Amino acid sequence: MKMTKVVPFAMSALLIGGAVVAPTASAKEGEAVVTNATDNKEQNPDVQPVFIKIAGTIDNVEKREDSTNYTVKEDENTNVFVVNGDTLVFDNTGKEVKLQKGDKVTAYTYANKPMLTIYPPQYNPEVIIVETKEMGTVEVDFFNKELVNTDNTLKLNVGKDTELLSLSGKKVTAEDLAEQHLLVFYTIATMSIPAQTPPSKVVVLDTIAQKPGEVDPSKAAVQEIINNDFYEVEGTKMVPLRLIAEELGFKVESTGKGAIISKGALSYTITRGQKEYDYNKALRHFEVAPALLEPTKTYVPVEFVEELMK
Repeated sequence: MKMTKVVPFAMSALLIGGAVVAPTASAKEGEAVVTNATDNKEQNPDVQPVFIKIAGTIDNVEKREDSTNYTVKEDENTNVFVVNGDTLVFDNTGKEVKLQKGDKVTAYTYANKPMLTIYPPQYNPEVIIVETKEMGTVEVDFFNKELVNTDNTLKLNVGKDTELLSLSGKKVTAEDLAEQHLLVFYTIATMSIPAQTPPSKVVVLDTIAQKPGEVDPSKAAVQEIINNDFYEVEGTKMVPLRLIAEELGFKVESTGKGAIISKGALSYTITRGQKEYDYNKALRHFEVAPALLEPTKTYVPVEFVEELMK
C-alpha cells in the first residue's frame, strides 16, 4: 500500500451558473419589460454573494439510504449534489418537480457553507431549480427592508397575485418578507437599477438557520483538522477518525481493531483493514480500507466525513 504525506491545497470548483434568462421585449416608456435582473450584477462586482450557484446537467443518479447523489456536469466541470428531504426542488416557473437524469439544473447553496476539499466537489444545496423552456426567472438571496437583494439588482413589488409561502408552514404577508432569505420566481422586470418585478411566487426560507457571515464552528474545525492531518492512500485522502468524529459530537469507543462511533440513533462499526463497515446493522463500503497510519490513530476516507456531517 503506497502512502504519502502530502501538503494541503485549496480546490476551486465553483461553477457560477446563470439563472434562467427571460427573453427581452421592447416597451414604451414607463412599461415593465421582460429582462433578467442578474445582468446588472456586473455593476456590483465587489458584493459578496450570500448564495452561490452551481449549474450543469444531471449525468448520473445514485440513490442512498438517506439521500440521493446527483452527479452534475457542465463542460469539464463535475459536481455532486447530495439531495435529501429538506432540499427544495422546483422548476423555473415555481412548480415542484422531481429531479431526473438529463435535467439542466442550477443549485443554490450558502457561499460560506463549509465543504470538504474532495473531488468531485459535493454540495448539500438549499434549493435546486430545473430549467425548462417555459418563461421564468429565479432569484435566491437575502432581501433587505425595502425588499432589495444584496447586490441591488432586484426589488420586489409584491402584489395581491403573488403567492407567498414559508418553509416553516406559517402564514406570511408581504411585510414578513423584509430581511429574509427568499426564493423568488418572476417573469418580467423593469429596465431600471435595481430592476423591479411583481413576483409570481415567493418562498421564505425561514427554517434555514444559517445567516450571512455565520459558519458552523464544528464543521469549520473539522475542515481545519483535514487541512492539517491527512494522508493519500491509493489516490484517496485519508483523515483521522476519532478527532473528526468527536468534533462532530459522536462518541468513539475503541474495539481494538477499529472503533464504534455513535450519536443518538446513529451507529457505525469500523474495522481497520476492512472496506466493509456497519451502519445501523446495514453493510456499507469504503473505497479504501481504514488504516492505522500513525500510532493510535485510525484514518478513514474523507468521503466518510461527508456522511457524518449530514
